[in-house]
Amino acid sequence: MVDYLDRIGAGAVLANPEVMDFDWMPPELVGRESVQRELASKFSALAHPEGAGRAVITGPVGSGKTVLADTFCRDIQRHLSGKRNVRSVKVNCRNASTSMRVVQRILHLLDPGHPDRGLSMGELLLSLRRLLRRESSHLIVVLDEVDHMLRRSGDDLLYQLLRIDEDQEGKGTMSLILISQEQVLDVLETAVISRMGASNHLRVSGYTADGLEAIAAQRAQLGLVLGTYTPEIIRLIAEKAAHTGDARKVIELLNAAVERCERRQDGHNATHLIIEDVHEPSNTSFTAQGSNLELIDDLNAHPMLVLLAVCRRLTNQETMTTGDVEQLYAVVCEEYEVKMKSHTTVWKYLKEFETRQLIASRVATIGGGRGRTTHLSMPHFLPKDIASRLEMLLKKKIR
Repeated sequence: MVDYLDRIGAGAVLANPEVMDFDWMPPELVGRESVQRELASKFSALAHPEGAGRAVITGPVGSGKTVLADTFCRDIQRHLSGKRNVRSVKVNCRNASTSMRVVQRILHLLDPGHPDRGLSMGELLLSLRRLLRRESSHLIVVLDEVDHMLRRSGDDLLYQLLRIDEDQEGKGTMSLILISQEQVLDVLETAVISRMGASNHLRVSGYTADGLEAIAAQRAQLGLVLGTYTPEIIRLIAEKAAHTGDARKVIELLNAAVERCERRQDGHNATHLIIEDVHEPSNTSFTAQGSNLELIDDLNAHPMLVLLAVCRRLTNQETMTTGDVEQLYAVVCEEYEVKMKSHTTVWKYLKEFETRQLIASRVATIGGGRGRTTHLSMPHFLPKDIASRLEMLLKKKIR
């Protein structure tokens, strides 16, 4: 009656589902090493008893802003353990979108028994000062998606938090990290910008294909059964997500590939990720760029022959070299009884395919210092689907 539920929990491929969650915090942040160093430099004073730091982190969706702040807070607490008592709280200002709710949330995270209602803003801030003094701790406050609060309540709370040590004994009790997709410095008053420090703005760009590959490889290593994936399939997934620069997209694609692999397990199929697992069927979905298989219909015969050679190899392998292309192109020309085009012309075809986003290329160093070679892949299409359409079209193109 319930055989269809047998796959749940079986874990032929997925060993640790938690790792595939967008909000899972990795033991080590990958693909953002230079940005981590820049953020740390803005908090170098934290090693001193009265030091504090400030940072404004901006960047597009999926660029790792939140996990950058989360891992920094975790790591700095460990790094300064025994030297200074550092605590951190994070408030998502999309959920707590007024200054009053933000302060209430900070106090609740520090002291779950603190009353949430009936206190003015001044009384809440006084409670926060007393709490920090009593515990002799340094607090890092992270305000994620802070633009939501700024639109509703303005920046007065930021000014108050930045002045929290004024007229009090001691100093350096609080650091502040603001996170936003928008350039929040443009909407802050001069007094707030002066205290935050315009030089403390940290711009984070979208991930490169290499950065996305590092993320997918880390998640695969910690979340999948050993031997169920290869570095090549991880690279293909990263290239499929590369045009977005979005870490969430590469995690989503990896998770989707795992789900497809799990679905086809019946005791006879391969228990590892394959090319078909990376792509959705072409008749139900198209790539994010809006492309479909009709993209190739206007190609001339010889570009089609070159592309057919590429597809035949990439049906069974994740990557191939340009040298492989020419060898297989020769075989295809012999099959269709046509004369090959020159090396330069084949290269032009490949560049056109890349412009159309039919293929992706990357240059890698050959082992032993023997030079560099170009590797080709097809991250946005299932190669066998394109090959089938090409074979149909070539029957009309070549008579």
